[in-house]
Formats: sequence, structure tokens, C-alpha cells
Amino acid sequence: MKTCPPSARRPLCHTLLCALLVWLSLVATPAMALEPGVAEALGDNNFSRRSQAVADIIAATAQGDAEARELLVALSANKVPNARLNNQLRSRISAAAAVLALESPNRAERARAVDALLASPPPPTMIPLVDALVAKEQDSALQERMALLSALIALDADDPALRAQAAERIGATADPRYRPRLLPLAAPDVDPVVRSAAQDALARLDAAERTARQVGTLFAGISLGSVLLLAALGLAITYGLIGVINMAHGEFLMIGAYATFVVQNLFRQYLPGAFDWYLLAAVPVAFVTAALVGVVLERLVIRHLYGRPLETLLTTFGISLLLMQSVRMLFGAQNVEVMNPSWMSGGISVMPGLLLPWNRIVIIGFAIAVVLCAWLVLTRTRLGLFIRAVTQNRTMAACAGVPTNRVDTQAFAFGAGIAGLGGCALAQIGNVGPDLGQTYIIDSFMVVVLGGVGQLAGAVVGAFGLGIVSKIVEPFWGAVLAKIAVLLLIILFIQKRPQGLFALKGRSVEA
Repeated sequence: MKTCPPSARRPLCHTLLCALLVWLSLVATPAMALEPGVAEALGDNNFSRRSQAVADIIAATAQGDAEARELLVALSANKVPNARLNNQLRSRISAAAAVLALESPNRAERARAVDALLASPPPPTMIPLVDALVAKEQDSALQERMALLSALIALDADDPALRAQAAERIGATADPRYRPRLLPLAAPDVDPVVRSAAQDALARLDAAERTARQVGTLFAGISLGSVLLLAALGLAITYGLIGVINMAHGEFLMIGAYATFVVQNLFRQYLPGAFDWYLLAAVPVAFVTAALVGVVLERLVIRHLYGRPLETLLTTFGISLLLMQSVRMLFGAQNVEVMNPSWMSGGISVMPGLLLPWNRIVIIGFAIAVVLCAWLVLTRTRLGLFIRAVTQNRTMAACAGVPTNRVDTQAFAFGAGIAGLGGCALAQIGNVGPDLGQTYIIDSFMVVVLGGVGQLAGAVVGAFGLGIVSKIVEPFWGAVLAKIAVLLLIILFIQKRPQGLFALKGRSVEA
């Protein structure tokens, strides 16, 4: 902070007295609204540069004593040049100015003032002014928050009854953020009435925090389940149809994610004004790109390995390595950045201490929409009829005139395209890199085995079941041990029910 020349420097005690009297004069008249510019004058380094604002202060301090008025007049007349405030008085005067901002006719300004004061409550001397403003406030939401501000201020009051009432009011909010403010009031040396009210309030906050944690765990499990569902849905269709253990299925997720990255860059370069909508264009691009790669893979390699599961496993594993290396050559070995559109940023607060991100909510809805589309394709289209027929009895379907080879190609492309949609979704919540698919391939197989081969309902139940169970176990054992525990549970379940939750029906299967 700059200092004044020795010839213009006032005695420190006189300067502090001046600032303190200004502040006290404001507190002594809580119901009086000040003219615009007064709050800025209070926080200015140099009162003399705001002579008009200081004149407004003089006009408003009708209840100030003679000495205060004399000093203010001297300041407004620039007879006391370069009066300065120290940091302590500046913070107290800033708090008074923030409280006075609650009288603003602009609702947005009042809301900002409430936010600032909730983060740093002013001293108890401001309670009368805040209570008066609460009574005058017309907006119900702001009035409730201003009443909470009054309670937070009252926690530091001298009156035990007022402090106990404030603790009860804060406990009713069920907001765990205010727990540190209540802890000192629950100490053994505090007034018994205040201590009892604080302990009851802390108990309510703890109960609300447990509820928020449980709801958050459930949401995290559903979110993970939606991701697993997008990753495993295509695998459930292709594995149930042609019985191929496709270790390259995870790379279709990677292809969908990189397709989303390419569309994002194209929008950023050529359509910057429509960047927020790039994701809508990336969805069909990711599906088509992954589906085309699936067609090429099925036509050139997998078709020649039907009936040889071990060779298929090894071959598709090699193909997965080839695809990962190709992506490294095209885009580099480092992760690439895929940004969320603005409408997927932030979140929604469903209860105190629990914020649900919009990107997770959108992905859950997207997974449900993809399942609905897959169900419509499998149950309401000719392709779906052929897929179900070939899955249940390939020989009989071929005898009935179903082109099984073409159905295999189309089903494999459909499953790969769904995986590409999963990659498009994963790009919004995690890193996009060449190893993206390897993170989800084992989980995808666990979902398929648990739900039942070739069963859409089994994939849905298996994915959400694994996601919820994993998130419930993780806080106790950690992510790695939780995954091991889930794998052991699946092994034990398969011992009792080898066909999974939903057994595939058909003559060839039953035989």
C-alpha cells in the first residue's frame, strides 16, 4: 500500500478514529438507505477523491455525534488529505457495504451480496440491519437465504438464546457446509442450551450427509452402469449371434471416441458459432465409422474363423493391438482433449452437499435411448427378426432362406456401431487415448456373461447391477479390490447358473 508524504500524513489514531466513526454511523442507522456511491466511498483509499459520496454520507448520518460529523465535513472539504484505512477496518467497512448492497433494487446484485456474505458473515452488530432487510425482501428465495445469513451472524452473538435459535435454524437447512460453524458451539464449555441446540443441529446435518452420500453412491453406480451398458450392448449382440470372442471390441469404443474428437475439431475450425452442437453431429459419425470398421473386420478376418473360438480370440487380440497402433500413428500416443458442450457443463444440486453433473445425467439418458433403439431394431425390423432367428438356430434359419452370412455382417456392424456410440459418450467423461478400449473390454465380457449371451435385457440388468455393486463396495475396499470382489461374485454365480440371468431360448441352444 502506498504511503503519504510526511507533510500530508495524518496521525494514525485520528485516521482510524475517522474510519471507525464512519462505520459506526452506518451501523447505528440500519433502516436508512444510502445514496449510490457511498459503498464505493467506504472502500476507497482516498476519501477526498469522492467528495460527493462523502457528502451523501454526511447527509445520511443524522444520528452521528458531533465529532464524527466534524471529521466527515473535514474529509469532504479536503481539509484532511489522503486519509487512509488499515486492513482490519477496511474489512469491517467492506462488510457493512456488502450488507448495504442487500438494499439494491436489482435482484442479481442482492443475490451476489447474499452469496458474498454467506461465505464471509459480517459481525453480530449487523443483525438488526439484516433482519430489517429480510422483512422488506419480496423474493421468497432471497428472503430465505437472507434469513439463513442472519442465523449465521447470530452464531457469534452474545445472547445464548439467540445463538441456540440460530443453531436450530442452520440445522434445519441440512447443509453439511455449515458443520464447521456449529462444531465450536458443541464444546463442553459452552452454555448448555446452546450446546444442546448445536448437538441436535449437528445430528441433523450428519443424517443429511449420510443420505446425500447414499444417493450419490446410487447415482454413481447408475452412471457407471450406463457406461458399461454402452460398452457391452454391441458385444452381447455379436457374441450371442456368431459366438466370436472379439477382443477387439474395446477398440470400437476408441474409434467412436476419436471420431467425436475429429468432429469437434471440424466444428471448432469451420463452425465455431455452432460448436455447442457438435455432439449431435458426432453421434451418427461415431456410429457409422465404427460400423464400417466392423464390416471390414468381419469380412476380411472373422468370417474365416467361425467355429474356432481360440483362434478367433488370438486373432482379434492382435487386431486390437493393430488398431491401437494405427491410432497412435494418426493422432499421437498422448490423450486428446474432447470438450463438453456448454449445455453439458456444470450440474444440478438435488440436495445440500450433492451435485449431479449434467454430463453424467445426459449419458444415462443417452444409454437408455440407445437401448430403446436396439430393442426396436431387434424386435420391429426384418434385420432383427433374422438376427433372432440365426441366434436361436442357425441351421434352421438357413434352411428357411435367411442369408446367414449377410446377417452376420450386418449384426456385427450394428454391434460395432453401438460400441462407437459408447465411445462418443465416454469421450465426454474421461480421457480419450489409444488405450481407451482396454479399460472396458473385461467389464463388457463380465456384463455379457452375467446377463446371458445374446440377451438385451440381460445386458441391461447385468450392466446396471455391476455398476451399482461396484460403487457400493469401492468405499470399503478400494477400486481394485472391488473389481476383484465383483469378479469372484460373478464366478460363483455362473457356477450355479451357467447361462446367466436370462437364458437364451431356442432348439439348438436347448439341445
